[in-house]
Amino acid sequence: MVPKLFVGTQGFNIQTQDSLDPEDWVKTREQGHRMLDDMFDYLESIRERPVWQPIPDSVRNSVREELPRGPSSLESVHRTFMNDILPYAVGNTHPGFMGWVHGGGTPVGMLAEMLSAGLNANLGGRDQMPVEIEHQVLAWVRDLFHFPREATGLFVTGTSMANLIGILIARASAAGTAVRRGGLHAIGRQLAAYASVDSHLSIARAMEISGIGSDMLRLIPTGERQVMDLSALAAAIEKDREAGHQPFLLVGTAGSVDTGTIDDLAALADIASSERLWFHVDGAYGALAMLSPTLAPRLSGIERADSIAFDFHKWGQVPYDAGFLLARDGTLHRAAFASPVSYLAREGIAMAAGSPWPSDLGVDLSRSFRALKTWFTIKVYGIKKLGEVISRTCELARYMAERIAESEALELLAPVSLNIVCFGYRCSDPDRVNIAIASAIQKSGTAAPSTAVVGGRTAIRAAIVNHRTERRDVDAMLDAAAMFGAAETALERKSS
Repeated sequence: MVPKLFVGTQGFNIQTQDSLDPEDWVKTREQGHRMLDDMFDYLESIRERPVWQPIPDSVRNSVREELPRGPSSLESVHRTFMNDILPYAVGNTHPGFMGWVHGGGTPVGMLAEMLSAGLNANLGGRDQMPVEIEHQVLAWVRDLFHFPREATGLFVTGTSMANLIGILIARASAAGTAVRRGGLHAIGRQLAAYASVDSHLSIARAMEISGIGSDMLRLIPTGERQVMDLSALAAAIEKDREAGHQPFLLVGTAGSVDTGTIDDLAALADIASSERLWFHVDGAYGALAMLSPTLAPRLSGIERADSIAFDFHKWGQVPYDAGFLLARDGTLHRAAFASPVSYLAREGIAMAAGSPWPSDLGVDLSRSFRALKTWFTIKVYGIKKLGEVISRTCELARYMAERIAESEALELLAPVSLNIVCFGYRCSDPDRVNIAIASAIQKSGTAAPSTAVVGGRTAIRAAIVNHRTERRDVDAMLDAAAMFGAAETALERKSS
């Protein structure tokens, strides 16, 4: 009996009665190739597009509909994507995107993600080659950071989740794994953590989720170099001990979100060792400076961390999402999360082999095959090329700083540490004008900066992360800043 078809609204039919596979594989293959070619065209011609553009109300309204009860053709849904979704993304694939620390992705990573989606592997565990690929990437990461073979690691959504996992392992180290059952009140004392005032908000959030509380996170001031003040850190630790609290965690920042500053990781490692603190490094993007021979020395001390959190989807250019957590003590890492139950029992044979599973090392039981696009990226490009990309973004930041120094209209508002440049327009009301300039540049589609508060002043912030960015993109950003700044101050003078 021929199965009855669900007829699409237009184009060819995609579903049969008994399966979600296509009735006509040939036509589906043809449409799939068109979709792939459209994405290749998009990436190849990315410079011809605006970085970002406002979403018209008509476009917003066009995708607002009731829950679809019947099918649509693959062709028509793809057409909606091309017309109403693709042109109005945030634009981080564009070389002019410098607003936030977002990687640009690559065609190689895109293709690997397609393979991963087709395979549809659940990386929670079991004996399968996708898990072995994740183990291989872990081995490369261990080598990169000079960690021991016993170290464990895990792909996660991003550094926010990796920071949480690192703090939960640190909690288990300080309070024992019984804290998982009895809670923090069972240990009879408060745990205290320490991080720079410029640390990422995900650290405080992780303290809250872990049950320790963000009130017990001591935000240590920074000195002239915008790195954690070691004297202030020592004083804070001593004060907590005198109050009967238990200092347990020290967080070093490798690439601060506002200015890209790297804490003195070697000095922090010394303090963590002498004070018996878990040393966690938030290296969301900066940790991958280890791939660059010229930048790696600035991360001296990171090899002594107890845990490191970072993202392959930033400086590593892997498509979103691909965060990673590396832990030195693999036994403690497993003890902080492993929770075998009957339906996940492992007999060590057939599909149940391969223990411990990735799900023993984190929150998720169901996990996507994030390792594949990372493995492809490293295999196809090699770490030498990836390191060169990282070095070049820092060179471009220095070039931007030099251009600003030569400008009469613009001024540098913070030292350039890595690849982030904070600058402003010289005028009588810089806070308001700098916000207006950043907004105007974004709306123009020329480039996409953001803003940051540096030393109490609002700065225009350019984070150069995309491997496609060149000097001409930096020039376009600065020329636009000078032009919109002049226009904004002219209006100000006219209105006064």
